[in-house]
Amino acid sequence: MLILPDSVLGPGLDDRRIVGFVASPEMRLVTAYADLLGETVHDLGPGGVTAARDAMLELVRGAVRRDFDDVEPRLSAPLVRAARQVIDEHLDDPDLSPTAVARELRVSVRALHRAFATAGESVGACIRRRRLERARQDLTAPLGGWTVSDVAARWHFADSSHFIRAYRKQYGESPGRFVRSRRPQQHAS
Repeated sequence: MLILPDSVLGPGLDDRRIVGFVASPEMRLVTAYADLLGETVHDLGPGGVTAARDAMLELVRGAVRRDFDDVEPRLSAPLVRAARQVIDEHLDDPDLSPTAVARELRVSVRALHRAFATAGESVGACIRRRRLERARQDLTAPLGGWTVSDVAARWHFADSSHFIRAYRKQYGESPGRFVRSRRPQQHAS
């Protein structure tokens, strides 16, 4: 529950109670920013604290009005954090794309790309990296018995060769070599 006086949020709310879902895209942005703020507030100087407070209030205002300024640079970090959460929640969805993430968060694709540009990684690269991380886990799962082709299909790579190229670029070795290096060495008797 979030309780704020209307004087903090500005005119137009008329001291009314606003009820909404915590899982709404707007509230996900607010909570992602609040989490980020909680992790960094002790490292901020007085100017940083003021800027962080102002950004939080702007996010809350936007959530209350179900609208926000996606050009505001202070919103980039919480937007990226919320987007990464959406990506992780929908990683196994074959239709996961920057457009799907933007739609889930109710922001424009352009705003999402702008936010990710400040993080130094594109939305598509984030999706691919997270899928590669999960694929790497599958390849080493003791009970999985996944083949490289199985893993490529499971994580929605176009084909095995595309997966192998992406994997090699990310980790510096092929998935097959990685699997072989993780197996216990067999000794001849």
